[in-house]
Amino acid sequence: MTEMQDHPGDLPTARCKPPSFAVSIAQTPQDVQAAQRLRYLVFVTELGADGPLVDHAAGLERDFFDPHATHLLLRDLARDPEDQVVGVYRLLTEPAAAAAGRFYCETEYDLSRLKTSGLRLLELGRSCLHPDYRGGMAMLHLWQALAAYVAAQEIDLLFGVASFHGTDLDHLAAPLSLLFHRHLAPARFLVQARGAGAVDFTPLPAAQIDRVAAMRDTPALIKAYLRIGGVVGQGVYVDHAFNTTDVCLILPRSQLSARHSDLYTRPLAHG
Repeated sequence: MTEMQDHPGDLPTARCKPPSFAVSIAQTPQDVQAAQRLRYLVFVTELGADGPLVDHAAGLERDFFDPHATHLLLRDLARDPEDQVVGVYRLLTEPAAAAAGRFYCETEYDLSRLKTSGLRLLELGRSCLHPDYRGGMAMLHLWQALAAYVAAQEIDLLFGVASFHGTDLDHLAAPLSLLFHRHLAPARFLVQARGAGAVDFTPLPAAQIDRVAAMRDTPALIKAYLRIGGVVGQGVYVDHAFNTTDVCLILPRSQLSARHSDLYTRPLAHG
């Protein structure tokens, strides 16, 4: 299943009212179900994902980790009260991962170097936006709320699986190669893909990469994390069940540049 996922899609469609955004932490089972309903729309309906706990009858994308996680919700208060959640992030702290038995990423990557780093960790997952809100201000609202959470929890290092759609490594060779040439994690954070889907991907020679085309073929959210200092682990994980090719993105909080840190945390006007 994809993590830290963004789907550029089309520009936001016309709405009767301008958005009125509010971000909060899920407090009730109904809040969590609202997040799972949006995830079903994005991951199942759009991308064809599935899983043992997905509830097709109720339209809920859920899994084993949901009861242990913190769910960050972006609402558009201008929508119908039953359909206001338009963006989500799933956050898994170290205590939550301990309660669950592991981080989600550990199904695909050996996280030993992160877990023994002495840093406070936060796993980001299940990030998605409603199709009508891509390409606008919605993601910035979510990121600013995430920044506040990171500060409050004194997190040092953020990480999560990020996905390219499709499993054809030849087709994805250029964007993946550019990632590994320019954004490979330093040794202390260099997690390694593992398991049945792990591939020790060999990058194309740098001279063979059309950088403009490679960046164009890189998902928008991955590019956004790279711009604020994100790096990737070693190897890729090919998930044929969900038709994705995954990389592990790692974002040290200290690596945020002054310019992007300001963008990430500055107040926004409501709406």
